[in-house]
Amino acid sequence: MSDQQPKRPEISDADLEREIREGRKFSMAEAIGRLAGPGCMKGASPFTGKRQAEAEIEDCLDRHLADGAGVLREVVLRHIKESEHLLNHPDQSRVALASYIQGVLGSEYLLKELVREADVEWGKTLGERPHFESEERPPHPDDPYTFESVRVALSQLHESLTRGET
Repeated sequence: MSDQQPKRPEISDADLEREIREGRKFSMAEAIGRLAGPGCMKGASPFTGKRQAEAEIEDCLDRHLADGAGVLREVVLRHIKESEHLLNHPDQSRVALASYIQGVLGSEYLLKELVREADVEWGKTLGERPHFESEERPPHPDDPYTFESVRVALSQLHESLTRGET
């Protein structure tokens, strides 16, 4: 018996790659990977930092914003995505959201605009005429988004963000 292993014939990288690909089906993901080049995505997320922050904010709103109809969540999400708060804190999504909410709660005008936009979206979503609140008369009993209900929901959300709840 000999201690030496029999030598294998040398296989080039191209031959090895061709042999591996023979048994696989070609996919769109593979095509994109080939176009990007080797090691392009190594250790990196396929999403931008801003998109990751938006996803974290979506999750936070799902968990901590009391919103039965779900319309307020969508309006807040749209506003924060377009805001300076997220641009200033792209790697701190909770800070950006807390800053945005604090700004809305600190401005009667911004709060009223948010409520008005939520009412419009609610009406579109349900195919009903929205109930707009005014200072001259009390809110409609069927209005899911009043100045006070939105203020309370945002205050509770802000409180959970500042307490660091996940």
